[in-house]
Formats: sequence, structure tokens, C-alpha cells
Amino acid sequence: MAEGLRERKKRQTRQYISDVATGLFLERGFDAVTVAEVADAADVSVNTVYNYFSTKEDLFLDRADDVRGLLSRWVRGRDEGESAAQAVLRELRREVEAVSPRVGLMEGYDRFMRVIHAAPTLRSRLWSIQQEVHDHLVATLREETGASAGDPLPDLIAGQINWIHQTVFVTIGREMVAGRNPDEVSREMLVLLDDIEELLSEKVLNYAVRGAE
Repeated sequence: MAEGLRERKKRQTRQYISDVATGLFLERGFDAVTVAEVADAADVSVNTVYNYFSTKEDLFLDRADDVRGLLSRWVRGRDEGESAAQAVLRELRREVEAVSPRVGLMEGYDRFMRVIHAAPTLRSRLWSIQQEVHDHLVATLREETGASAGDPLPDLIAGQINWIHQTVFVTIGREMVAGRNPDEVSREMLVLLDDIEELLSEKVLNYAVRGAE
């Protein structure tokens, strides 16, 4: 369905407010900037900011909604004969090979990470988002496999898949903060993904294989 004018304006306003806030956070630090200052800089009211963002943390982590369902979307989109873990490995390799900003492979990502490291509330929010990613994935694996509510495998497999994703992101973040070149980090992450795949058990690699339609 095509995006309507009202929806497009709302999306653009939300993005503008987030961009303004991010610029202030990068310049002065997360804790040093108030929501009122963000509203003033964006030329909107404080109420308008809260209409688009429930918390101050969401102003900086504005893509949290997309992140929550990312692994579930990758699993649901797996190819015929491909397992849940294999689908996530494939998608991560694609992002890493493309030197994609979506996985942090970009100049300036170190500034973003330093803001997070300096703000305990942002770190706490990230942990909460990671738990929500896990919970979404567990629900998806139960649906995709028809597992019963008492079956522990979806939770265990989701933990392994989430570990893959977090290992790549944490490693990229650490290397970018160290001032590394995105292209060099990309090549190293491809090797890391191969190492990760070798560590996974056959049970993980063969869980939720999509059958023929």
C-alpha cells in the first residue's frame, strides 16, 4: 500500500526530530541534553517530541522498532532448504560484504558508540531492546516450527541466533571505536562469521529448515 501524505509527513517529522536530537547528543553527550532543548532546536513543542518518542532514549535509538523484529524477519524470509540460523548468517554476510551502515560499518560510527558508552540509561535501553529481539525471535520460531509452549528448543535456538547477531555488532562497534577502516573491518567480520558458523552445532544449524512449498 502506498504511503499517504499524512503518514509521510509524520515519518519525515519524526526523522527530523531524531536527527536534530542525535546531532545534539553527539556534540554534547546524551546526559547533557534535555528533551526541552531538543524541542527548541527542532522548533517543535516538548509535547510533539513525546508524541513521536516515548522516552529520551528513543530519540537516539530511533530505529529500535525495526531492530526488534529484524531477526524474526530474516528467519521468516529464509529460503527453501535453509534453516533459521543459516538465514541469519546469510543476511549478516550480505550486510557485512556491502560495508553497510546498518551494521555500523561507516565513518563516524565511533562517535555514536561513545555516546552510548557514556550514558548508562542508553546502555540499559539497549539491553532491553536485545531482550525484546530475543522474545520476538522465540515467538517466531514457535510459529514456524509448530513447537509447543513447553518445548525449550525455540528459546535455546533463539539464544544462539541472538548470540551470532550480537557478537558481530559488538565486534564491529569495538573495532570502529578503535578507529579502524570500515572496509578492513568488513573483511575481518566475514572471517569471524565463518568461525561462528563452525562453532554452531548441527542441531542449531539444522533447526527450522524451510521445506518445499
